[in-house]
Amino acid sequence: MAEQKRDYYEVLGVSKSASEAEIKKAYRKLAKENHPDLHAGDKEAEARSTEINEPYEALSDADKKARYDQFGHAGVDPNFGAGGGYGGYGGGFDFGDLGDLFGSFFGGGFGGRQQANPNAPQRGESVRMSVSISFEEAAFGCEKAVTVDRYEVCETCHGNGCEPGTTPEICPDCHGTGVVQQRRQTPMGIFATSAPCPRCGGKGKIIHKPCKDCRGSGQVRRRKTIQVSIPAGIDNGQTISIRGQGHAGRNGGQNGDLLITVTVRPHELFRREGTSVLCEAPITFAQAVLGAELEIPTIDGKVKYTLPEGTQSGTTFRLKGKGIPVLNGRGRGDQYVTVYIETPKNLTREQKEALKKFSEAMGEETNEHYEQRKNFFKKFKK
Repeated sequence: MAEQKRDYYEVLGVSKSASEAEIKKAYRKLAKENHPDLHAGDKEAEARSTEINEPYEALSDADKKARYDQFGHAGVDPNFGAGGGYGGYGGGFDFGDLGDLFGSFFGGGFGGRQQANPNAPQRGESVRMSVSISFEEAAFGCEKAVTVDRYEVCETCHGNGCEPGTTPEICPDCHGTGVVQQRRQTPMGIFATSAPCPRCGGKGKIIHKPCKDCRGSGQVRRRKTIQVSIPAGIDNGQTISIRGQGHAGRNGGQNGDLLITVTVRPHELFRREGTSVLCEAPITFAQAVLGAELEIPTIDGKVKYTLPEGTQSGTTFRLKGKGIPVLNGRGRGDQYVTVYIETPKNLTREQKEALKKFSEAMGEETNEHYEQRKNFFKKFKK
């Protein structure tokens, strides 16, 4: 008995009217909450992480979402619509035969649309998933092992769906096209409709002895672990494509691609803007006044920076070449460090007295040494 699948909208926790952005946001949230890195050894979290991939793959694609909304899980099955018909959905109006209708009035053809050959090579669908990486991994690139659930060509029947030693029969009713037509004579001319061939189910061929492993579909669903190279400089939300690692094609068609959306975990110290790295560093009042040699953290490790005398709180300085590498290019961005003066707390009596003497020696009341204060009070008086 086939396994009963949960509703895709229920799995992602969104409504049927959810927008593409809402679906993507829900998927990323669930992928982050159930990521194996955060739940090592938790089989339930691993199962939930795997379960959300298939619904997201279907609902993030407009065509697949439309088929799922209309036909349910059957609408996104790789076998769905293989027999032709209008748009791959079964029976429909054959616009190609409008030539018969309009020809009765105008004496000419209308230009037919040729039905797709169900036995022609068909490219496989792409597989979508996400991977979570650290700030440093995004900056310098890394290797990640990802687990993919995908349809592969059945090794037993080599994709033809037949038991070994047998071959499929070309359907005698549709002659391999997968489509049958019905014509009716009307006062306005000949009216034609087309529908999947009921004898072969729209496949154009009949399998008398289905393969036991794939049950005649020619494909089996398997889980595979793939090593993925994440390029240096990739940013949060960007997607990398790995050709040929998606669902298997049919009738000798190419495999689909594996599309991996990258989620970069926030860093405790650094923020990113393009190829620039931003951070803040606290300094003491004495360091700001007298200058100092600071140790500044970067994604490459600590570097030394000479802070000049009289540095104001909020001053930003640049560390050239200490930013993010350019994605698929050369060079790196810079790191920008903003310093702020940390005000000391819980001073002792002696420290307070020393600070008062310093204030008196500086003549703070006359604003002689404080340009910003002096300018502020001048503007205030005006």
